[in-house]
Amino acid sequence: MAMEAYTSKYPDKIHTDLLSDARQTCYKARDAFYACLEKESHIKANEIAAVGLLYPVQCKKTREFYEKVCRRTWVTHFERKYCTKKRALQTLLDDNESKKAAGVYV
Repeated sequence: MAMEAYTSKYPDKIHTDLLSDARQTCYKARDAFYACLEKESHIKANEIAAVGLLYPVQCKKTREFYEKVCRRTWVTHFERKYCTKKRALQTLLDDNESKKAAGVYV
């Protein structure tokens, strides 16, 4: 209630402290979700996220909290970034394996 009175009194003021707190909360939720993904990576993923990211049911609660505290566009952005990094790492690992199989050592 006090915040509504303050924001209605100063409608053009950007509340950077509130934005910063929300951003930090989002980052913590994101980190918790991706930590769960890494921890449970040995389990078959059966839940699907926005950009096709699959995750195990054990991470569902952290995923729901992540979606609750972060903007949808941020969630999509972070997922795309995560998937890109995972694909790049897998490509690098696959290239190294194929070179080893061919007898080429880097």
